[in-house]
Amino acid sequence: MSRARPRRREADPKRSGAWGRGRLAETTAALMLMLKGYRILARRWRAPGAEIDLIVRRGNWLVFVEVKARTRLADAEIALGFAQRRRITAAAERFCAAHPRHADCDRRYDMILVSKGALPRHIPGAFDANF
Repeated sequence: MSRARPRRREADPKRSGAWGRGRLAETTAALMLMLKGYRILARRWRAPGAEIDLIVRRGNWLVFVEVKARTRLADAEIALGFAQRRRITAAAERFCAAHPRHADCDRRYDMILVSKGALPRHIPGAFDANF
């Protein structure tokens, strides 16, 4: 008796376009940070229930970066909610536990805002773990 395979869902073009724009924004942010002297440790680092777009290091700073791409920079700036900040800080704790050589670094949570037709905007210390 053969089992029928589940039907494959068609990709939503709107959704796949957003995914591609997000990947491009992350690449743009990574290049910008490298030009500023940061070393990329991880891209799209996953922990249960969360993902950190970029984890970078410069000197003794271990920086967890959230990249937001929107049509307008102002929209990108307000796109990071309380629940997402909580997930990012929890994932950062997991990263440090999994990579003890970085555990003694000073930590910071940055945002990079990306919008078509504008230069990316880096916001160091956009939020902290004690929000």
